Amino acid sequence: MGSATRGSLGEARAALAQVPEVRLETAEQLLQAGRVIGSSNQLRNLLGDPGLETSDKTEIVRRVFSGSLDGIALQLVTSIAGDRWSSDDDLLEAIEELGLRAAARSADFGTDIVGELFEFGRAVRSNPSLELAVSSKLGTAAAKASLVTELLAGASQQTRLIVSHLVQQPRGRRISELLRSAAAVVSDESGRLVATVTVARPIAGEQLERLREGLARAYGRNVAINQVIDESVIGGLRVQIGNDVIDGSVATKLNDLRLQLA
Repeated sequence: MGSATRGSLGEARAALAQVPEVRLETAEQLLQAGRVIGSSNQLRNLLGDPGLETSDKTEIVRRVFSGSLDGIALQLVTSIAGDRWSSDDDLLEAIEELGLRAAARSADFGTDIVGELFEFGRAVRSNPSLELAVSSKLGTAAAKASLVTELLAGASQQTRLIVSHLVQQPRGRRISELLRSAAAVVSDESGRLVATVTVARPIAGEQLERLREGLARAYGRNVAINQVIDESVIGGLRVQIGNDVIDGSVATKLNDLRLQLA
């Protein structure tokens, strides 16, 4: 991430944080705006052009979206478009992130968006046909969105909105990466971190709580744990939080031993 993007992304997050009440419709409009910009090379290039005046970019956004975005969404997209970004893809990512954060803020207390995203990811990983259906370039965006809406009929509106957007605008990312990244953003907006714990067998409740408390102390924040069952780790566990990986699995230790003996 370039320095221009870091600064502008911080300003975009701050702008959203100043909104007193965020509705789900605002999140939906932000994500839709990102798809509109992403689908038009001309619009994407104009808004990502560092040589174009801020006033020109904001005028373009107002002309394109004034009839389809509410006041808050229009203000946020206009602000993002007027800032400097290291690439036009960074601009799209910023709009997407604000849409995800807005969705998280619109949810009722106790809505487990992160858990629902993780469960959908698990279902996709265990079903190659489903993974192909939501990832293939051959399927239309509308068909993928319809399939996701049907599969997530029992999930929250926020989760359905997020996954529907992700499959419509993957931007070259795999579905597992999309879901993991979205869960991290949603969790961060809720003041938590997401830890993916890979084990050979499910961790019991008391032991899982001790692990959660230990990670929370180490990182200074509440931690949500998602378990991935993978018999190939043999024993022990592998923990991933963002880019941090703590690998204490037996499989890794055996592999390290093999390398030492070789």
